[in-house]
Amino acid sequence: MKIDILTLFPEMFAGVLGSSILNKAAEKKAVSYQITNFRDFSTDKHKTVDDYPYGGGAGMVLKPQPIFDAVTHVQKGYDRSRVILMCPQGTRFDQGKAEELAKEDHLVFICGHYEGYDERIREHVVTDEISIGDFILTGGELAAMVVIDAVVRLLPGVLGNVQSAIEESFTTGLLEHPHYTRPADFRGMKVPEVLLSGNHNKIEEWRLRESLKRTKNRRPDLYAKYEESDRKKLDDI
Repeated sequence: MKIDILTLFPEMFAGVLGSSILNKAAEKKAVSYQITNFRDFSTDKHKTVDDYPYGGGAGMVLKPQPIFDAVTHVQKGYDRSRVILMCPQGTRFDQGKAEELAKEDHLVFICGHYEGYDERIREHVVTDEISIGDFILTGGELAAMVVIDAVVRLLPGVLGNVQSAIEESFTTGLLEHPHYTRPADFRGMKVPEVLLSGNHNKIEEWRLRESLKRTKNRRPDLYAKYEESDRKKLDDI
């Protein structure tokens, strides 16, 4: 996968893309990153990328020309690109969207600032508008980092254990079950006996039940969507 990031603040990405799983993914050549300052594509002598909105109002609006030209530039060599606008008006990001984007060869993230985008960017350049929640950030960079992290860790070969991604919260539609490690007895707090039993069927049953219970208590909206037949396994809890 190739990921292009269009931003006015390229330096914000250095630490994130150069660390942990995102860096390891690049080292394994599962993904490559390119960060472009779309100010470089401004054609006026002052390299401006924003202007006052028609009709008046507070704030500045990103102009179409620099972003149109930057997207055209990074799309060269690709027949298909997903061009993603990070925007609070977008579709709420979730694990399903991460899995969908992980199947693509080329992702382009547009990270905006100021009051908003010229509407022609949405109408003629963008394929997806994504929001990470109902709150406002200074710009789209942090939101793009969240989406990139969620997507890249799903690429083949990135995680050491493929099963890790399959069993995580939201992948199954449930929150993940509790985890324990050594020691089995820590200051009188003991690991559930079933996890020490070696009975894999019993362990899987326990994990499902705990996932269902945790989802019911913490995210009843997710629990309501889960299969009724599996929810009945909680009846005696």
